[in-house]
Amino acid sequence: MATSTTYGARDHARAQEGAHAEAMPVVPAADWPQPPREAGPLVWAETVAGGNYTHRVLARGTELRLTDLRGDACAHLLLYAADRPWERLNVADTVKVQWNAYLGEGVLLLSDQGRVLASLVADTSGRHDALCGTSTLVRNTERYGDGTPQSGSPAGRELFKLAAAKNGLAPRDLPPSLSFFQGVEVREDGALDFTGSAGPGASVTLRAEQDVTVLVANAAHPADPRPDYVSTPLEVLAWRAAATAPGDPLWDATPEGRRAFLNTADFLAARGLA
Repeated sequence: MATSTTYGARDHARAQEGAHAEAMPVVPAADWPQPPREAGPLVWAETVAGGNYTHRVLARGTELRLTDLRGDACAHLLLYAADRPWERLNVADTVKVQWNAYLGEGVLLLSDQGRVLASLVADTSGRHDALCGTSTLVRNTERYGDGTPQSGSPAGRELFKLAAAKNGLAPRDLPPSLSFFQGVEVREDGALDFTGSAGPGASVTLRAEQDVTVLVANAAHPADPRPDYVSTPLEVLAWRAAATAPGDPLWDATPEGRRAFLNTADFLAARGLA
């Protein structure tokens, strides 16, 4: 089909309607071919290519499942309170307050206000990282020859900049991130060992405890020792559910977690949101 004229270009563009690619969002999300059995109505369904990014604003109580489809995805994650982005994921507090440097089921993702942005309610991977952050332009250029978003080896921070801009955020708004599906462990001497992936099909499920803006960069982990840039597709599904409430085992799992949930509930109640 010729595209040298406006009419030809229009006809070519319209002919793409209904086409499907391996990595793309499904709109509406309810048309996703195989929704999880336990899920409510889907509100987000997307496959994110390796070396790409995505973003979405999710309502309180929404559950978000990330799945490493082929075993070499690495989902770098940032969270912001949706209507006040100055409250955002604080990795240092997430680790420090919970006395735990390793992510897994039951971990709360905390802001610097002592409130819960999201909780990690299921994990079949166990290979995650709260220590290294994501890759940078300088580092990827040194390792792979290029770290720009349009290259074959985009840095996670460069992808985050694009996702942030689409939500009214600037590079200065990008704090350290968490990484799922590519892990590290701390040796007794303080050095880090890269533990890699748990393999294809591993997933984590997060529950939004406030309205949150989610940024995800699917990029090779900065500690990955392989000489080539390796990043494979990431599945993203989200569905309506309910926020954690008093009486849920997660609410009372630890004194620190209970206090963070109480801080969150107190804040939301004052705003008439809970």
